[in-house]
Amino acid sequence: MALRKVTIKDVAREAGVSISTVSNALNGIDVLRPDTKQHILKVAEKLHYVPNLNGKNLKSQATKVIGLFITSIKGPYYGELTDSIYQCCKKYGYELNIFIAENANSVMVNILGKQIDGAIILNEHVGKREEEFLSENEFPIVFIDREKQGTCISSVIFDSYHEGELAAKYLLELGHTTFGYIQGVKHNFDNIERLKGFRAILKRAGFSLKEDYILPGEFERDIAYRSVKEFLELGKTLPEAIFAANDVSAIGTVEALTEEGIEVPGQVSVIGCDDIETARLVKPSITTIRTSFEKQGTLAVSHLVGLIQGTESGMIEVLRGRIIPRESTCVRE
Repeated sequence: MALRKVTIKDVAREAGVSISTVSNALNGIDVLRPDTKQHILKVAEKLHYVPNLNGKNLKSQATKVIGLFITSIKGPYYGELTDSIYQCCKKYGYELNIFIAENANSVMVNILGKQIDGAIILNEHVGKREEEFLSENEFPIVFIDREKQGTCISSVIFDSYHEGELAAKYLLELGHTTFGYIQGVKHNFDNIERLKGFRAILKRAGFSLKEDYILPGEFERDIAYRSVKEFLELGKTLPEAIFAANDVSAIGTVEALTEEGIEVPGQVSVIGCDDIETARLVKPSITTIRTSFEKQGTLAVSHLVGLIQGTESGMIEVLRGRIIPRESTCVRE
């Protein structure tokens, strides 16, 4: 039996306010006390309420504001991506509002309530239900964390599968035969695809990546550092090479290895992904794959403006990376 759709009446009843008060809160009308508005939004999120457009065309809200929906601002990727998006918004005459949302309903409430012309989404909490809702109502969206295409939906993504392939091919060319992988966020598109591509090339060459050599990293330096430390405490055979899902976790991996007296790259080669500035500055400098996330941000805005203004239809643009050899990898003797 299908679950009954939550209505605005349900939100009003649960919050103990009138329907008009809920409507004001969801649409960002500044007539409510901040604590009342926050209470209503929390109730809406708890009930998984998705606002009903009631025939209202979202594209008619010409606010000259673009929304960026992310789950974090931590780390160089988010910083440089956000800056490139902001600079490109200025070029096209749009303001940028940034929303850090930890659930799908918060994204949906803010898309409607904050009156934006279009959205760039890098948010794993937005699922199929929300994708369908936005597609059906032809709200301009550019995803940068998944492949989606529709009348008003585009994607600008990294070819992360190819990046995984590049890492494996490079390490195999150096003569490595045993491997480890430091994961990003487990359900993240780029993490999944990089691991798939990495494994595919290893398998084709007759090698494997053991499950217990796939370690948590969450795209974060300290988590990768702790994971590698814990792995070393187990006394398992060192892999000859480690591919980390991003440069930040590659740096954490190198730190953990060197603190334990393990030479990088003498005993273990390490390769990252993204080519952040820090990867060039640490010692040893990090071999990496340049993904051009500044270009990703610029293209996301360009395509979104095209969708908003009706000058282009939904499309998928894929950015391919390239290997940047540095000091953290070497030929296996």
